[in-house]
Amino acid sequence: MDYDHVIVGGGIYGCYAALRLKQLHPRAQVLIIEREKDLFRHASYYNQARVHNGYHYPRSILTGIRSRVNLPQFLSQFGDAVVTDFNQYYAISRRLSHVTPGQFELFSDQIGAFLDPAPEHVVRLFDEDLVEAVYSVSEPVFDADRLREIMRKRIAGAGVELRLNTEAVCVKGDGREKLTALKLEIFDRQTAARSVITCERLYNCTYARLNDLLGRSGLSTIRLRHEATEMALVELPPALRNISVTIMCGPFFSLMPFPPRGLSTLSHVSYTPHFSWTDDPGDLPYSGYKPQFPLPSRYDRMSRDANRYLPALAQARYVESLWAVKTILPQSDANDSRPILYKHDPDAPNVVSILGGKIDNIFDLDDIFAGAPDYMESLSPG
Repeated sequence: MDYDHVIVGGGIYGCYAALRLKQLHPRAQVLIIEREKDLFRHASYYNQARVHNGYHYPRSILTGIRSRVNLPQFLSQFGDAVVTDFNQYYAISRRLSHVTPGQFELFSDQIGAFLDPAPEHVVRLFDEDLVEAVYSVSEPVFDADRLREIMRKRIAGAGVELRLNTEAVCVKGDGREKLTALKLEIFDRQTAARSVITCERLYNCTYARLNDLLGRSGLSTIRLRHEATEMALVELPPALRNISVTIMCGPFFSLMPFPPRGLSTLSHVSYTPHFSWTDDPGDLPYSGYKPQFPLPSRYDRMSRDANRYLPALAQARYVESLWAVKTILPQSDANDSRPILYKHDPDAPNVVSILGGKIDNIFDLDDIFAGAPDYMESLSPG
């Protein structure tokens, strides 16, 4: 056997899974395979960078509580990648919001999250006809470049092997009724060489591409919902420097720092997703759509709507857009929950697919790996 554990996917979940497995099994041979030239080249980089403190999920109290539990652990483990030198505000719209100020205050109290009325000079930044209440909160962001460097060093220090520019083509078993010893065909994207490695267990941590490997291997695919998304990178005007804004809870926008570029991301519930599709079990991966980025930008629509609530935002300078596929479990649409999926293939129990809903959920893997192979196939808060 070449490896005890092979992790496919070099994002935050794949890296954390590899490190956790190595900690639990120091003598195990652990390998990370990443198809890109570096770690964190997709969803782990192209996101809002929000380290959730619970506020974002008033329709899923368990998700909010899990965020509150996980935030201190994230700060402890990855503090050097955390950015806090800005002021974060949540605002409640007078119209179309799924939550009232009273409900938001009650929810924050229930999950033990700090919430204060925003200072008057901040409240005046918002259109009072559209915004009913503004709150000052504590919710940091992470710098994906710094987090990548931390992970690189920890992977090397732990003795985890890393193969970049390498694609997992398909996984096959040893010919028995259920796959036990695994044979993984890999493709070196630099040399175009194909080879086969063997492993005892494989973890599929490829996020939007989970079904690619499963489908090519003849294994059961998973019902997943994908969105082709756009976040606009903007340079903020002086009135909004060092400010982050989230309007709750409906067809609104978020304005978040994006530390790797020294800019901010503008995202919008209505305009960030350009289109969506669902992978149904048995379908070929990406049978609905295959996005070709970049798409025609919707920044103008994001900006026009956001400017109504925060007029000073009209002075922001658009730089470019970040494009990515966002993948969630279909049930998350109903209540905005963000569970972690941890699923054994029915015909190959040592092939495990992992889908994270948000970055701080990585710590749910601690419970799973520590003693619960059947911890829950889908940890479903809410």
